[in-house]
Amino acid sequence: MPRYTVHVRGEWLAVPCRDAQLTIGWLGREALRRYVKNKPDNGGFASVDDVHFLVRRCKGLGLLDHEDLLEVALEDNEFVEVVIEGDAMSPDFIPSQPEGVYLYSKYREPEKYIALDGDSLTTEDLVNLGKGRYKIKLTPTAEKKVQKSREVIDSIVKEKTVVYGITTGFGKFARTVIPVNKLEELQVNLVRSHSSGVGKPLIPERCRMLLALRINVLAKGYSGISLETLKQVIEVFNASCLPYIPEKGTVGASGDLAPLSHLALGLIGEGRMWSPKSGWTDAKYVLEAHGLKPIVLKPKEGLALINGTQMITSLGCEAVERASAIARQADIVAALTLEVLKGTTKAFDTDIHAVRPHRGQIEVAFRFRSLLDSDHHPSEIAESHRFCDRVQDAYTLRCCPQVHGIVNDTIAFVKNIITTELNSATDNPMVFASRGETISGGNFHGEYPAKALDYLAIGVHELAAISERRIERLCNPSLSELPAFLVAEGGLNSGFMIAHCTAAALVSENKVLCHPSSVDSLSTSAATEDHVSMGGWAARKALRVIEHVEQVLAIELLAACQGIEFLRPLRTTTPLEKVYDLVRSVVRPWIKDRFMAPDIEAAHRLLVEQKVWEVAAPYIEKYRMEHIPESRPVSPTAFSLESLHKKSTKIPESGDL
Repeated sequence: MPRYTVHVRGEWLAVPCRDAQLTIGWLGREALRRYVKNKPDNGGFASVDDVHFLVRRCKGLGLLDHEDLLEVALEDNEFVEVVIEGDAMSPDFIPSQPEGVYLYSKYREPEKYIALDGDSLTTEDLVNLGKGRYKIKLTPTAEKKVQKSREVIDSIVKEKTVVYGITTGFGKFARTVIPVNKLEELQVNLVRSHSSGVGKPLIPERCRMLLALRINVLAKGYSGISLETLKQVIEVFNASCLPYIPEKGTVGASGDLAPLSHLALGLIGEGRMWSPKSGWTDAKYVLEAHGLKPIVLKPKEGLALINGTQMITSLGCEAVERASAIARQADIVAALTLEVLKGTTKAFDTDIHAVRPHRGQIEVAFRFRSLLDSDHHPSEIAESHRFCDRVQDAYTLRCCPQVHGIVNDTIAFVKNIITTELNSATDNPMVFASRGETISGGNFHGEYPAKALDYLAIGVHELAAISERRIERLCNPSLSELPAFLVAEGGLNSGFMIAHCTAAALVSENKVLCHPSSVDSLSTSAATEDHVSMGGWAARKALRVIEHVEQVLAIELLAACQGIEFLRPLRTTTPLEKVYDLVRSVVRPWIKDRFMAPDIEAAHRLLVEQKVWEVAAPYIEKYRMEHIPESRPVSPTAFSLESLHKKSTKIPESGDL
């Protein structure tokens, strides 16, 4: 018999339907009858039959016609919402679609799997898991390690040994011994009480990353979770059932307790959950709709689910990957600006950088040469000022290898820290099956990823700082020899005047966000946790800094392409013309003033989706193959076909150049 879950004024109602030939209108009316049934004032309605309402899906918010048959319009166990005419949205109602969920409108359950063993997960893997490209399974070796670890816990419980977090309370209550018949209740109480976060919920991608990373850590076999429970967690991930996890509340030691507790709360069928099928609703309904049962926690399993640095680290993975993407593309955007400002390429000479051989600096200089080398890519713009009397350019052009270079090296350093953390056991106590014992330690402390992500924010910010100065040079006629603010009929039109102000505002905001959060510490848990990392904020603000960097570079990309318009009919190099064509495919030239925010967002989207890198990368790689011996090392952020997550990338033939 079909059943539907219906939301009415803050309540969720299960409505069975014996006859699939009934209509959407019947479902809405029946849900209202059930809603008012136990209301002392009849729900405020004189008669349910007189109530006017709409019915819409929770997934996608699509309105449903009252006359449509249930069997045609809805799937069994689908989630819908009854919206009563004249009602204001309840302020405590969580919208069916969280921020960014448009990405799930075309969600398809993945067919491919990633096998997790706790030792080999990469930042790229985790980001792809977050995007819903893979399901998860365990390797046979991981399963055996998990089983052996659990045997140690079962032995402790059977022998009534006093061990922290298994047969005792937590934190200040570590000396309180818990009776055996209360050990399961202890774990549930832990999860409930520690679910104390606030703020907006993590978007689905970040929640998936967090859940996947916790699974990877549990797969190492040092947490004491049972294989049965871990497989249940994996089933929840594979069904894309994602708990409501507020983004604020962790101090980064003892691990990310608050967010991971919210994660565990959903797994035990409490709190709220989201799935592409249901939208937001009570966790027990989401699990049931996907044929899953709430997890029943055994001794130590609540602690195993919530103790670790996975919130900091999963957000750090996204930060590292987005930073890598924007750092590569910043070189392309800056090269285009240099062309528009009629700069020289002499500052990128190989010998200059060979005598100061930082890997990032060498790689950035190489990318500039690969895009601007007039012998390889003739440029009519460069040829037009070949014999000018300018000796050298401003630092914002000339010093790009030095400034962008350290950003590349910073990203490589941070990526190494985050990759190690991805595959680290961060529980307490640790379960060592080979020794048959548990040991209390401090691997839950988030100082490593916290410090690294503070450093990442400081490093990547410089891409925006130098980009904003290049935007100033493009907009300032005394520096660019172009029309003021890159628009004809200045005065009547303001052009890029306020776009530059936006870039300046973002750079200024970043200066505050770059203050390290990890230099702070507040004693918590009655001085038991007397030093903490504040890594959750380090991760969240690193992501915000990187987003601002992307937006500033989007403005520079638009400004540089607009500058090209005033140099026509002259053409730049082939790869930079390809970049120009890409931008013009989504943003038309600025002939007169218009609504600019959508243009900035379109350019930002090109950078986030790495479209700018994709069109330029084949030319960079072809130049590399022709100019760098295979034995010469290149930067970890150098071009690779795999990094594009594409099946193939066309390398241009010489005729295309």
